[in-house]
Amino acid sequence: MPEYPDVTLYVEALDRHVVGQPLERVRIVSPSLLRTFEPPVASAEGRAVVGAERLGKRIVLEFEDELFLVFHLMIAGRLRWKRPDAKPPGKRGLATFGFSSGTLLLTEASTRKRATLHVVAGRGALAEFDRGGLEVHSATPASFGAALRRENHTLKRTLTDPRILSGIGNAYSDEILHRARMSPIKWTSRLSDEEIETLLEATQTTLTEWTERLRTELGDGFPDKVTAFHSEMAVHGRYREPCPECGAPIQRIVHASNESNYCAVCQTEGKLLADRALSRLLKKDWPKTLEEMERRRGNAGD
Repeated sequence: MPEYPDVTLYVEALDRHVVGQPLERVRIVSPSLLRTFEPPVASAEGRAVVGAERLGKRIVLEFEDELFLVFHLMIAGRLRWKRPDAKPPGKRGLATFGFSSGTLLLTEASTRKRATLHVVAGRGALAEFDRGGLEVHSATPASFGAALRRENHTLKRTLTDPRILSGIGNAYSDEILHRARMSPIKWTSRLSDEEIETLLEATQTTLTEWTERLRTELGDGFPDKVTAFHSEMAVHGRYREPCPECGAPIQRIVHASNESNYCAVCQTEGKLLADRALSRLLKKDWPKTLEEMERRRGNAGD
């Protein structure tokens, strides 16, 4: 799912490509995409785009007279910028938005269509899409700590909860926790004031560095290759690969469709976190430490 760095780049690219231009035509290909009927999406045709902004993980296009198109790309939705007469690409195409200089395509590389589009009239109605999460770049240790301690959850869940923090998802929460050297299952109620400051610094630095890295790679183009996996990441998507800090193999725990990637040496004092599926299967045979796991692997290879 596109997170803060990716959504920021989308907004900046839309600002370069479509702000100031009138929308000439809209074509909705997938009926499941459009979640509102009033005002109709066709009411955006003929109006100029006056701004683009991020609202959590949503992307907002503002048109004249306070009409807004609100996009949520979910996991597999992507925006692409193509030539003016471009057509939606087969089964992946959800919608096209035609401008004189090009076509904005909305695609989704998944059989389960989850991406959404809402058409909204007025700033007041747009505010209803704000989940209330704190914007971490403007946060202070006090406001950050208050947000984290409002409810008692694991750090992984808290970082990815849009009601608590804005714009962070599965991928960058892994990177943030690795930078902070904190366990993904540590409870927020057990955080000291010093740990709050450490986590805030890690959050701000991680998001800033990745936004700048991706911005530099993109240049003045359009972000056509948005992905949650980057080879330069420390832990996310790098299961069993060496940690860049200590060289220990990256571990993971899986819950439903989500997973947490972490380094046992850097983040959990060498302890292996229980994977729900495997630990239930192995029960008492589940290794408790990284050393025990590596020893068992060594014995298996003898």
